[in-house]
Amino acid sequence: MTPTTATRGSAYGSDNPTLDEAWYETSRRFAALRMGRIAYVDRGSGSRVALFLHGFPLNSFQWRGALERLSPYRRCIAPDLMGMGYSEISEDQELTPTAQVGMIASLLDSLKVSQVDVIANDAGGIIAQLLTAAYPERVRTLLLSNCDVDTNNPPSLFHPAVALAKRGLFAERFLMPQVKNKELARSVRGIGAQFTYPELLADSTIDMYFDPLVSSPTRMRQVDRFTDALGDNVLVPMREKLSRWKKPARMVWAMQDNFLGAEWADWLDKTLTGSRGVRRLEGANLFFPEEMPDVIAQEAHSLWTAKR
Repeated sequence: MTPTTATRGSAYGSDNPTLDEAWYETSRRFAALRMGRIAYVDRGSGSRVALFLHGFPLNSFQWRGALERLSPYRRCIAPDLMGMGYSEISEDQELTPTAQVGMIASLLDSLKVSQVDVIANDAGGIIAQLLTAAYPERVRTLLLSNCDVDTNNPPSLFHPAVALAKRGLFAERFLMPQVKNKELARSVRGIGAQFTYPELLADSTIDMYFDPLVSSPTRMRQVDRFTDALGDNVLVPMREKLSRWKKPARMVWAMQDNFLGAEWADWLDKTLTGSRGVRRLEGANLFFPEEMPDVIAQEAHSLWTAKR
């Protein structure tokens, strides 16, 4: 397929989104699970459900544009992972990717959802692959954007973050300064380094992501433990199970991402038997699903409606 070039005009979709910060604050729900109170949003209706898994260190607010576009076609559920966003868990709750999969399965059980179309980005893509391997019957389709894959878990450029987290300093030294200085957050020294159009990141969006993570010493410790857990490779052991999963999959990959190269999208394309190929986005960066929800909506709808 011919690579698609990201354009500034496509960033964040509509200039007047319906699903803004106010909608998220009033629509957030909590599922009481054994892991804690898991925050999520639930939009749309029907028996077919789409599950959205966010990146690190973001939360389900990342998917607001995609939810707005896809909720006419699916019931759309977007949780905050344990240790991220507005989910409330005990201080000693395990935060490994495997534990996150257990939480997702429990959340779906609590909502009486048996099968989902999964859409995932970044750290959410790790969990999506583990979920597919552990519960192949529960995943109807899989739409992955830039994420860890196989031996690139974690990518080498993420090692300094893990090292900082092992010392209990990631939240303090990386997140807290960005809460205090939004221009830092939008710069290449902050979260802006992973956005295609960091200058368009609103102060309120940065606060939506980071405020809960630094709201207490307990939350900051959980962020550090979450980050530390991302330092372990959990995907290589899943190779065989992923290759046995034969349902439809599609990869959409940002070519400007320095952490997660397109060769890993190609690896998934070869490994996932039901793959429908890779779409390359020239000029786009890691967190493009937030900035370009039209791309996610188009690819999801095509995947869902393609002949099996």
